[in-house]
Amino acid sequence: MTLIAKVFAELGPWNWWIAGLLLLGLEILAPGSVFLWFGVSAILVGTLALFVSLSWQTAVVIFLVLSFVTLFTGRRLMARLASERGDPGLNKRGSRYVGRTFVLDEPIEQGTGRLSIDDTVWRVSGPDLPAGARVRVDAVEGVRLAVSAV
Repeated sequence: MTLIAKVFAELGPWNWWIAGLLLLGLEILAPGSVFLWFGVSAILVGTLALFVSLSWQTAVVIFLVLSFVTLFTGRRLMARLASERGDPGLNKRGSRYVGRTFVLDEPIEQGTGRLSIDDTVWRVSGPDLPAGARVRVDAVEGVRLAVSAV
């Protein structure tokens, strides 16, 4: 009897559970959700082996088939979930203000001024306008908002 056959025979279905837990642990060290699906497949094979007597060759074939099925369906599911959530403007705070109108707290003089939005004071560039004038944000130029009179 070969070494692989001995190990599979002595541990029985539990070797699949051990392999599954090791693969899930490996997912923590190497993220990318690849080992996750292999670990889930190994646990499923171990659960199946608890109820049905499987030869180790059959168990390996079932593991390979389940691995590919869970990998492709899991990747598709993860891609769909990733596209449904998230904030595309997360790291571009100024882009959230483009097209919105605000009231100037301070005048714009010589083409520059400051505008307070929520809890942030932004530098703005645009035509000279007095304090209290309504402006629309037209674009983001680095850390400065380009505004025009409304």
